[in-house]
Amino acid sequence: MSLKDTIKNNPTLKNLVHWMLVPSGEARPRIWVRLLVNPFIHKKGAGSTIRWSTRMDVLPFNQFQLGANSTIEDFSTVNNGVGDVIIGNNSLIGMGNTIIGPIQIGNNVIFAQNIVASALNHEYRDPNQPIQSQPILKSLIVVEDDCWIAANAVITAGVRIGKHSVIAAGAVVTKDIPPYSVAVGNPAKVLKQYNFETKDWERV
Repeated sequence: MSLKDTIKNNPTLKNLVHWMLVPSGEARPRIWVRLLVNPFIHKKGAGSTIRWSTRMDVLPFNQFQLGANSTIEDFSTVNNGVGDVIIGNNSLIGMGNTIIGPIQIGNNVIFAQNIVASALNHEYRDPNQPIQSQPILKSLIVVEDDCWIAANAVITAGVRIGKHSVIAAGAVVTKDIPPYSVAVGNPAKVLKQYNFETKDWERV
């Protein structure tokens, strides 16, 4: 049995290791993890930038990857506590974004400002327990290549946004969006799709 499996299968040991990595009740890893562990485990591509005011709540037991020439702008929060965060090449995570894994963001993707993309949910259905004491649920978010997510959009757990799609400002994406689509509203609905035969963006 590997060390990782040993820790996972021993609740006492798992709690101890978690406490060593993250203070109780917090999401941000301890400074020794940020300085001495993460730089050697997580991958940052050539020419990529993480602005100084970005809050990087990334831990060593899940992946964080930032592709070449990609940028995470100021005042954003990135969290891989419950799942990997993978960002491709030439992609921009704009100011004030919240990115909670598990999430895969492709190449040449634009996230504008104040977007929330969270693959995490809280169980709530047991009325005899506080919500914070109930299990955490997670479901992978995928944003394929060449997408533009406009300001103040929300992307919910389990959603896939197809290649070269546009999510309008303020949209709340609760279901998959096909490739080459423009989606608007709450919940987001496809308004236009690109027709390769007519070579035009047509209303659905």
